[in-house]
Amino acid sequence: MNIPQVMAALVRAQNNFDCVSYANFFSETALVVDESNTYRGRKEIENWIVAANEQCKTVMKPLSYKKGETESILKAVVSGNFTGSPVVLFYHVRIVNEQVQSLKITG
Repeated sequence: MNIPQVMAALVRAQNNFDCVSYANFFSETALVVDESNTYRGRKEIENWIVAANEQCKTVMKPLSYKKGETESILKAVVSGNFTGSPVVLFYHVRIVNEQVQSLKITG
């Protein structure tokens, strides 16, 4: 599976619960949408992933990656301390200059 370096590093950071590294893969003005909540900017994204990791301890196993013109989609099995684990999620991502500009997580 051919995944961009930034996405592979993002998965590694998530699986190591390294919230600071995870957040640093996003641009300063990035946008994340997860469970109907929106997080803007690197600091909010870091706070979101810290809280998510404390609550759920999620790990990701990529299944596929589809590159699009403006948006790409990473399909992954996500498991952790949450109801319904494991679950397949879709990470709709826009990457510019090796930084994540936007991420929307859907089921």
